Amino acid sequence: MAGRRHPAIPPLLLLLVLVGIIFEAQGSGYLSGFRLRSRLQRDRQMRNVRPNIILILTDDQDIELGSMQSMNKTRHIMEKGGTHFSNAFSTTPMCCPSRSSILTGKYVHNHHTYTNNENCSSPSWQAHHEPHTFAVHLNNSGYRTAFFGKYLNEYNGSYVPPGWKEWVALVKNSRFYNYTLCRNGVREKHSSDYPKDYLTDIITNNSISYFRMSKRIYPHRPVLMVLSHVAPHGPEDSAPQYSTAFPNASQHITPSYNYAPNPDKHWILRYTGPMKPVHMQFTNMLQRRRMQTLLSVDDSVQKVYNMLVETGELDNTYLIYTSDHGYHIGQFGLVKGKSMPYEFDIRVPFYIRGPNVEQGATNPHIVLNIDLAPTMLEMAGVDIPAEMDGKSFLKLLATDRPMNRFQLNRKGKTWRDSFLVERGKPPHKRADGKEMAQEENFLPKYQRVKDVCQKAEYQTSCQQPGQKWQCVEDPTGKLRLYKCKGMAGLFAPRMQALMASSPSTMSVSSNFDDCNCGDAGFKTSVLKKKRLLNKKKIKSSKAVTRKRWARSVSFELDGDLYAVDLEEGYRPLGSGNSNWTRDRWRGVGIVDDSEEFSGMGVVAKPTTRDKLTPPAALKVTYRCSILMNDTVKCDGGLYKSLQAWKDHKLHIEHEIETLQTKIKNLREVKGHLKKVRPEECQCNTPSYLLKNKEAYLLDVEQMHSLRMPSKQKTQWLQKEQKRRKKLRKFLKRLQNNDTCSMPGLTCFTHDNHHWQTAPFWTMGPFCACTSANNNTYWCLRTINDTHNFLFCEFATGFMEYFDLSTDPYQLINAVSTLDRNALNSMHQQLMGLRSCKGHKQCNPEKGGKERSHLSEYRPVHRRKRPKMKKPSSKSLGQIWEGWVG
Repeated sequence: MAGRRHPAIPPLLLLLVLVGIIFEAQGSGYLSGFRLRSRLQRDRQMRNVRPNIILILTDDQDIELGSMQSMNKTRHIMEKGGTHFSNAFSTTPMCCPSRSSILTGKYVHNHHTYTNNENCSSPSWQAHHEPHTFAVHLNNSGYRTAFFGKYLNEYNGSYVPPGWKEWVALVKNSRFYNYTLCRNGVREKHSSDYPKDYLTDIITNNSISYFRMSKRIYPHRPVLMVLSHVAPHGPEDSAPQYSTAFPNASQHITPSYNYAPNPDKHWILRYTGPMKPVHMQFTNMLQRRRMQTLLSVDDSVQKVYNMLVETGELDNTYLIYTSDHGYHIGQFGLVKGKSMPYEFDIRVPFYIRGPNVEQGATNPHIVLNIDLAPTMLEMAGVDIPAEMDGKSFLKLLATDRPMNRFQLNRKGKTWRDSFLVERGKPPHKRADGKEMAQEENFLPKYQRVKDVCQKAEYQTSCQQPGQKWQCVEDPTGKLRLYKCKGMAGLFAPRMQALMASSPSTMSVSSNFDDCNCGDAGFKTSVLKKKRLLNKKKIKSSKAVTRKRWARSVSFELDGDLYAVDLEEGYRPLGSGNSNWTRDRWRGVGIVDDSEEFSGMGVVAKPTTRDKLTPPAALKVTYRCSILMNDTVKCDGGLYKSLQAWKDHKLHIEHEIETLQTKIKNLREVKGHLKKVRPEECQCNTPSYLLKNKEAYLLDVEQMHSLRMPSKQKTQWLQKEQKRRKKLRKFLKRLQNNDTCSMPGLTCFTHDNHHWQTAPFWTMGPFCACTSANNNTYWCLRTINDTHNFLFCEFATGFMEYFDLSTDPYQLINAVSTLDRNALNSMHQQLMGLRSCKGHKQCNPEKGGKERSHLSEYRPVHRRKRPKMKKPSSKSLGQIWEGWVG
């Protein structure tokens, strides 16, 4: 045994063993390299299954006012199981523009949906932008796409947008009951039965059913679903089981709550003042109802989560929760609304969980609503179109693995530190190419009057030749513009002519349709009298009065009522059954009480039968008159009650606006009448001359119609349609006795019948004006390790700057503390973002390595800190006057 020899190993076998060892080593190197890949890529190669994507979108949900405090289930699922982006923003704080940005991944200036009406679900949107939403790209790549809930504010339900296999969308704006759905092209009406019609539950149940059905029929095909809830948008109807929740909701009371007046901010906040007690009670009720509606959304998130667990798709599904924009409730004295560039309107909740997403983390990087579309495309492995302005934040979610000693100098990732906030239409271009401010009332009236009164020509007491106006300081200290010629003198010549005229000369001659050369007198036929009497009855009909223009404007002079007839001049008016009126004003229709122009006096019978007495005062409104010595006198209540003073001032502004509109319309009618003036009666003129004259006039009209080019005519027609629409709304508001309005502002009324579900409002009606359709601005929002500011430029030229490191609630406009270089630098950066197109231009990357904490963020090109001036009493003024960006 000791001398036994081991058999020799064949050389071929030894060679194979060595080769196997080498391949094993190479294989281990491949596996180690494979481990460095992301978990998502590894799953795709091993399983060849792409992830599901579920986007849960709410409407008008804030993050600054504590709305997430009512959603414990959502926070448990999304915060502990995923990542919370603490700096998530909406680039436009309005419903339709923001939703259009989410769908397309573009800024508003690139998809042109500027407001909730302008281009919202319009034919232009349907032709140019809707075919390029993220749904179209994912559908083309094999995803089963489905949409449930609110789409766009002006969506009319007449079609199914491209890219969606399952379509259950709300027609028009948010509602919880009594709404219409478009279900795959078929309109479906719902009523007010909670188990069958509550929209939040309908969205949840339909989406869960669709997901289960898709996985059962197509187990290997990924699903994209959008659950677009209407909560907490108005009318804030909660589910019955939650109608008693949050009885003491007060999360909305922040340091900026009812912080007013704001003379250092833009024109809306200077125009509006602090809230009244009824407004503050309303904000408390509104916050409570909004949080109640979110409880149903909270249940929806839990049901979707449980469905993913039951189907085994949780680990292969990206679940995203966010809102289209924020909201304000009482901030800066604004009762409710959005559309402001401040934190409470642009910050949104943003949570995500799914494959390769760190759990229980808070990410401080800036993510925007325009980032959703490119991110979902990258999740699905689809190429991101270059025209998308947003950028995928998927790389921000991957957990950084520890580097070895040979990777210390690895290049860090970069990310944006600034973005654009924009709202409103761009300024119009004038003929010379310069931009024209869109709104006319960009400053309150008292501010405009104050600016005008600085001119020397208004500071003298009507002493300069040709001076028409003078500035006078009233007892309250405000400057007023007064005409140098008093109102009493304005009416004197016509009143003297009226009193000197005889009844016969003041009668209205009858005009027949046909020329009657034989009867040139002033008598009115019996047939004409009957027609006039019939006209009087027609005038009292509401259906007719709403469709015609008023023919006279009445005003009261010392108890007597006079009418400024649009054709005849001045005439006294009496009651409908006055014999004096029938005798003196033969052939003139009597104006009914319901048709009088508001605010110009009260109908009263003349005090004399045959003679008019000169008035001692001109009663302009129902509370104020102008005396013969050109002084204004009002009743005592206006001088004692501030509320009465404000109400009457608002009433006068209504009257001024109405009369200006009426004057404009009268000028149009006057111009029309000049063109269609009938011929004078030519009883002795040969007929052939009349025929030649008619032919000549016809040729002149044809030549006049050819003067205006077709393009200008189209523009004129569009402007005319807008003007008439605005006028119809204004007249309808006057006819309905709706006084809830302020010049240039969007107002709303609220009463005990507004909310149809509990809890109910029982404190009576009120009016509030909180926003404006013509508030156009562009803002630069920057967050990095050295700066945290908001810089805004309004279309009016006004600017705002807030350093959120020292003023997190934007209470003080600090633009006057910046030097010219800092303003120029921010202006140039803002102008670049306003015109950017594509993710390369719209995402200036100013960062070093991306970390989980903002304190570790190191910018490559650190921006110099603006030089700060010592605040002074003039810090609220516009020291940037004359600055050229």
